[in-house]
Amino acid sequence: MQFSHSDILAMSEGSFFGDGNAQLPSDQMLMLDEITHLDTSGGQYQKGFLQAQFMIKPDHWFFACHFKGDPVMPGCLGLDALWQLLGVFLGYSGLPGRGRALGVGNVRFTGQIYPDTKAIEYHIHVKRIIRKPLAMGIADGFVLLNGEVIYKATDLKVGMIR
Repeated sequence: MQFSHSDILAMSEGSFFGDGNAQLPSDQMLMLDEITHLDTSGGQYQKGFLQAQFMIKPDHWFFACHFKGDPVMPGCLGLDALWQLLGVFLGYSGLPGRGRALGVGNVRFTGQIYPDTKAIEYHIHVKRIIRKPLAMGIADGFVLLNGEVIYKATDLKVGMIR
């Protein structure tokens, strides 16, 4: 399954998965442009895999303030994108509620994203889906630049709040 940029924008408007269910942030906090692959049984743990892209533009708002004279995309925005994508996976899986980041086990940054970067890629490997008492997903996520992992987050947790 794939989702175009117009699908992503619809997900940020809140009705894509039904009113009151999973929704992506809008405007400046939306950290992805398209989902190039979603598989509910693939990935490293055979519980689901999601791959997405974000086109980097030199005029993105964060480069002007992080850091003056030394612009770099804040690592926390890449981490947020991984949570956003896990929320999409849960919404696509039919779990009701609004996705909320609940935590992360470990995060490691080994590279940086500069204004001259063309695109980055995200990978989510779902480890576990919990349906009750609180619907929640647990996954490992990666940010790739030119095919190399530059951010790694283990045990990302997103819960579906009703």
